[in-house]
Amino acid sequence: MLGDPTARDAKRLSLNPIRHVDPIGTVVLPGMLALAGAPVFGWAKPVPVNKWRLRNPRFGMMAVAAAGPGTNLILALIGAVLLGLLIRPSIGDAQPGEIVVFIAENLKNFLLINIFLALFNLLPIPPFDGSHIVEGLLPRSLAAGYEKLRPFGFPLLFLLLIVIPWAFPQYQILQWVLFPPVNWLSEHYLSVTRWIALF
Repeated sequence: MLGDPTARDAKRLSLNPIRHVDPIGTVVLPGMLALAGAPVFGWAKPVPVNKWRLRNPRFGMMAVAAAGPGTNLILALIGAVLLGLLIRPSIGDAQPGEIVVFIAENLKNFLLINIFLALFNLLPIPPFDGSHIVEGLLPRSLAAGYEKLRPFGFPLLFLLLIVIPWAFPQYQILQWVLFPPVNWLSEHYLSVTRWIALF
């Protein structure tokens, strides 16, 4: 929509998950981390974007970067609405049915995971979406310097998510930074659920 057909030409505008699998980031690394008992994380192949083919490269990259977290927040809202509609008929029941409880728990997990992914991807660490948004907001002189940090993004991420929590378990950086806003936003989404359930 913003002028860059790169992803479309690479057939990456697809809901088929196989097209987005990264052998290392989706399979090998998460498997190794799980076997080692370390925090598990991974990634899919990034959807290719050529900012110089966008009609407005600075705004375009910010919009493309915001699309992912924005989609997560919309999905979380859909989850909150569906959860409210699901539990609405069960209000006042002493013991809702097992199927209702199972679906409700999974909708709540769906909501929480999408909120977490949105905020996680908004961290201003390359190559996360937040770094592209920060780069677009900075004055051009500072943005050029910030862009030079991009090659150090993955090592920094590995240090923050794996090395420090493993070497110093008391320093759970991710929990300090992300959990408070995730919990705050989750409460607001669940207030939508409660409003729909009681309306």
